[in-house]
Amino acid sequence: MRVLLADDDLISRAVVKALLSKWGYEVLEVGDGIQAWDILKEKDSPQLVLLDWMMPGIDGLELCRRLRQLDNNTYHYIILLTGRDSKEDIIGGLNAGADDYITKPFMPEELEVRLRVGKRILDLQQSLNEALEVQRYQAQHDLLTGIFNHAKILNILEKELYRARRQNSNLAIIMGDLDHFKKVNDTYGHVAGDAVLAEVARRMKNNIRLYDSVGRYGGEEFLLVLPGCSTEEAIIIANRILESISQEAVMFNSTPIAVTISLGVAMKAVGDEKTTTAELVQLADAALYKAKQNGRNRVEQAAEPSP
Repeated sequence: MRVLLADDDLISRAVVKALLSKWGYEVLEVGDGIQAWDILKEKDSPQLVLLDWMMPGIDGLELCRRLRQLDNNTYHYIILLTGRDSKEDIIGGLNAGADDYITKPFMPEELEVRLRVGKRILDLQQSLNEALEVQRYQAQHDLLTGIFNHAKILNILEKELYRARRQNSNLAIIMGDLDHFKKVNDTYGHVAGDAVLAEVARRMKNNIRLYDSVGRYGGEEFLLVLPGCSTEEAIIIANRILESISQEAVMFNSTPIAVTISLGVAMKAVGDEKTTTAELVQLADAALYKAKQNGRNRVEQAAEPSP
């Protein structure tokens, strides 16, 4: 683990650095508070920090305060090293944001143990952050296909519709539904059906622009949100998706499964200030129903709402 050691006393710094290196830490050392602050502001700065209280430029207490005001989602575990040992000084250091406080001179064993405590806390913090990230991902994504879930894709659509109104720009959506998907489940089993859904989602993602979004609307239905997209561009994307799905069977346990999809395209055109999210989805759904009625494995366009 990396440690930032900030101390203006060259001899004291050399002694502490030697101890840290002996214990297996990677040491980054500086001789004043300004250098320490420049490093600590960086995103990948060491999270374990040893600060001398009295330093030129910026002292240890001020560094603690500045660190606690940083909003970069990185927690630094700060240990103050100082000759001050009054209760008032200890309280002042902890109130400034230090996590621990060691008075000089100290026993090497004491410093080692306190560093170990700091490392343990930082490891727990990392584990917590990773768990929260997993929860955030699961709250927004469909776990089977890896694309956005129903709630998230509608939330994206709501935001993009608001932005399209504000910027007076186009917004297209595509509603897609796999054809005869029940037959896939009945013939090959639900595990095969899940594999088909995951592969269809992957092909959709590969055939949209970087700033487009795709989500699982429900079951075998998908919703795509295409900001700044004209009708012609949306139809091109829809046909590209249709071809990528229908022209190559999905392989499951060496068995090819033929799959097709029907797609309905709807638009929020420039100047349209009235169409709501629900109405836009309804238009795409109606176009999808039309594609189903007209033979499936095709793209149909909804009538654009009047401005």
